[in-house]
Amino acid sequence: MLSEKSTAVVRATLPAIGAAIGDITPVFYRRMFAAHPELLRDLFNRGNQANGTQSRALAGSIAVFATMLLEHPDRRPDAMLARIAHKHAALGITADQYTIVHRHLFDAIAEVLGEAVTPEVAEAWDEVYWLMAGALIAMEARLYAASGLGDGDVWRPWKVVGRTEETAEVATFVLRPADGGPVPPFRPGQYVSVQVALPDGARQIRQYSLSCAPDGDDRRISVKRVGGDPAGEVSNRLHENVREGDVLTVGAPFGDVALDDGDDPVLLASAGIGCTPMVSMLAHLAATGSPRRTTVVHGDRTESSHAFREQTEQLTAKLPDAALHVWYERPEGEWPAERTGLVDLSGVEIPEGVRAYLCGPVPFMRSVRTQLLERGVPASRIHYESFGPDLGLDVG
Repeated sequence: MLSEKSTAVVRATLPAIGAAIGDITPVFYRRMFAAHPELLRDLFNRGNQANGTQSRALAGSIAVFATMLLEHPDRRPDAMLARIAHKHAALGITADQYTIVHRHLFDAIAEVLGEAVTPEVAEAWDEVYWLMAGALIAMEARLYAASGLGDGDVWRPWKVVGRTEETAEVATFVLRPADGGPVPPFRPGQYVSVQVALPDGARQIRQYSLSCAPDGDDRRISVKRVGGDPAGEVSNRLHENVREGDVLTVGAPFGDVALDDGDDPVLLASAGIGCTPMVSMLAHLAATGSPRRTTVVHGDRTESSHAFREQTEQLTAKLPDAALHVWYERPEGEWPAERTGLVDLSGVEIPEGVRAYLCGPVPFMRSVRTQLLERGVPASRIHYESFGPDLGLDVG
């Protein structure tokens, strides 16, 4: 809980800080990477730094946390904090790194706002920062402990024992521990981090959903080749250079959006490569013979770009009470031919008490979430996985 003195200061300065946060975060990253170039080289996603999404995500999380402290002092934005904590644990973040962030963030605030940052203002926002950082550090410590890991000790060598080209843009890599150790358990919908050595000496990290059921001795990730400018340096490196027999550095599984163990009806909604965690959930439901009513919804550009199309159809058919609905923006064939364009749930039955899981581009998830809310599904029962920095699906 924020102290009474700091509450008054934060309330008075939040509009100014909020208005300037878009200027503060680039300065923060510039200062931090100048002092610690290894963080940009080996930890932070250089693509997200280049396009600004990481800065916007940081700004949004700080604003949400400060606003919650003011409007609901007895509550915390636990959903947001859990999402961040899982991302941090997957990267092996440790408590000492919060001190580095603090120093350069507050130097950036002082640089941008100048004399407006009085000692009183700095002290109040320092309290906000450490309340948020303390909550995250505690969450991350619990995640490491629950996984049987030391803080930040998430990395192991995994051997590629198989590779499959799912589509022209998506390749699946089958992984097995290279050290002969046990395969860590995971919950359907979770992801792992993969650290890849690049030609310039950087070891960039990306996170990929596990696209298999959580049993067996192997794990599977499915990687979409990212084009554009800049092109995805890690995804393209994996596609072009990694073959059976190679060894990858892979982290322990994490992720706060995982299939629950209840018996409520389930909606699995995805678009594009967002199908990967949904395939894992669907495979688990099929493997366990789940009687849960299951609705599978997917949107894609074309039939040929739809990864796991046949597997999704087969897994859905194995369930006693399941339905599959697919939309193609540009249909190529006859499977299935009844839906063209973007995903529209108006003709899909949404069972009462459904728990929905969404994954795909942000516009898709925002559209589906809005449709579900309009159909009476409570926001608390709609879960989403965001590939990359979380830009705040729940707002706006």
